[in-house]
Amino acid sequence: MNDLIKQKLAILPDQPGCYLMKDRQGTIIYVGKAKVLKNRVRSYFTGSHNGKTQRLVSEIEDFEYIVTSSNKEAFILELNLIKLHDPKYNIMLKDDKTYPYIKITNEKNPRLLIVRKVKKDKGKYFGPYPNAYAATETKKLLDRLYPYRKCQNMPNRVCLYYHLGQCLAPCVKDIEKETYRQMTAEITNFLNGGHNAVKKDLEQKMIAASEKLDFERAKEYRDQIAHIEAVMEKQKITTNDFTNRDVFGFAVDKGWICVQVFFVRQGKLIERDVSLFPTYGEPEEEFLTFVGQFYEKNEHIQPKEVLLPKGVDGDILQEVLEAKVLIPQKGKKKELVDLASKNAQIAISEKFQLIERQEQRTIGACEELGNAMNITTPLRIEAFDNSHIFGADTVSAMVVFIDGKPNKKEYRKFKIQSANAHDDYGAMKEVIRRRYSRVLKEGLPLPDLLVTDGGKGQMEIARSILEDELGLDIPIAGLAKDDKHQTSQLLYGNPPEIIPLKRTSEAFYLLQRIQDEVHRFAITFHRSLHEKNAITSILDEIPGVGPKRKQQLLKHFGSIKKIKEADIEAFREAKVPEKLAQVIVDFFAEKEKSLNNKK
Repeated sequence: MNDLIKQKLAILPDQPGCYLMKDRQGTIIYVGKAKVLKNRVRSYFTGSHNGKTQRLVSEIEDFEYIVTSSNKEAFILELNLIKLHDPKYNIMLKDDKTYPYIKITNEKNPRLLIVRKVKKDKGKYFGPYPNAYAATETKKLLDRLYPYRKCQNMPNRVCLYYHLGQCLAPCVKDIEKETYRQMTAEITNFLNGGHNAVKKDLEQKMIAASEKLDFERAKEYRDQIAHIEAVMEKQKITTNDFTNRDVFGFAVDKGWICVQVFFVRQGKLIERDVSLFPTYGEPEEEFLTFVGQFYEKNEHIQPKEVLLPKGVDGDILQEVLEAKVLIPQKGKKKELVDLASKNAQIAISEKFQLIERQEQRTIGACEELGNAMNITTPLRIEAFDNSHIFGADTVSAMVVFIDGKPNKKEYRKFKIQSANAHDDYGAMKEVIRRRYSRVLKEGLPLPDLLVTDGGKGQMEIARSILEDELGLDIPIAGLAKDDKHQTSQLLYGNPPEIIPLKRTSEAFYLLQRIQDEVHRFAITFHRSLHEKNAITSILDEIPGVGPKRKQQLLKHFGSIKKIKEADIEAFREAKVPEKLAQVIVDFFAEKEKSLNNKK
């Protein structure tokens, strides 16, 4: 704990609010809320903690706090701050789970659709459904029963759906609004638990058709009844009413929390959601934050009721959510909550070994690597690699690993602009300069470790740019490969020395993953660029330059820019006939002249 934190802890207010923990680069890594800021924030720096909380505390170099007038305001502010800053230690629903809905569009001739996002477009939404299959099967059933329009764009003649009795053919007929209004009302009733009434009506129609000896029509009614039974009645009934409700339960073990959500729709338990994540605060507070994010992030249509386990503050959620929040004390609802909590406990027990293994392969590997190199744990690693074919279309790529896992949204591609063909050192120099000049200019986070896909030469190039030109002190490592092109050695230091790592260690496996990933990313980028250049380029406009000659020019010069700047002597060295060389030089001179005239 540094002096700045000690001074701030001494003046913390005893009021509700939110606190923001920062690392050495000033990045917000955790946001929390507290009924009493003084007590909650001080608790991080006193007493003993589990391994995950210790890791969080070890990264804290500063903190801020915002005082609020109530615990409710602190809760809402916490959700907004997490959404704004995306702190790496907070509960984040990173998989962005979405559930399908059935929608009746707000059109003159409405349609039934399956969508995953609820919009304010005056359409009617039903759901959410546990998965796409359940929604699709329900929509197929409704399409059989209610002849809404099926075509996205209105055709000029009737289609097969009309002949099957599944469309009213608004393409050739004027359909009254009352017809659609009645169908919408019946679908609403059907999806809200009234399918039994529809089934009884179909049974009566089937009997009537049979008495009239219209067996084909009776068979259609029978098939529709069978579909209703297959889609709507095969799930376990959990309650006697038809209230839509979400049932939450959670369990905590060894610094992790598991939250289970049961979706009860039309009195039936249709699906569950399972989420596992580390906890750094009070479990009950983390649980409430999860529930708040759950409805905000997933854009659920909130059910009529939300059931919570005892021991949590349901009043805060009651004020934030549109649904009725209950903490049942007895009866069927309490049994559902207990069942959700029991399943959470089972899930956290079953998955804990897998979680620990994943933790060992990621953050554990970073810690092992930092210890071997005698540097601060490299939680953010940036790695570079070059790619070209005989000097043509030279590119470079950068990948970012955070907490031992690839963060693909921060990957970057570079087209080499100034370095000569075949000059890997020049390409590395250009890319390092471009990347970290921008990092300084835009205030982006600096890596804890920079990895070059090469040996001492690449490391020295990176060091000269970072230290001598930009004044940055970033640890630089090099990865050497063996004759089978596999990760062989880790180099570090000035001058570089081999860092001994066991080939079976998690740190070595992490370096292998990084090297393979940056190489894959660079190769993929190069191939796409090379194929694009091979398909079309300005060289195709030059008389006498065919596909083979174009490939020869790009292979020798490395880029279109270098070809533009070349003189007759340079083309002679590239074994281009002098007459064709003059044509190429005149072509680019004319292009330049035309461009200047336009200016």
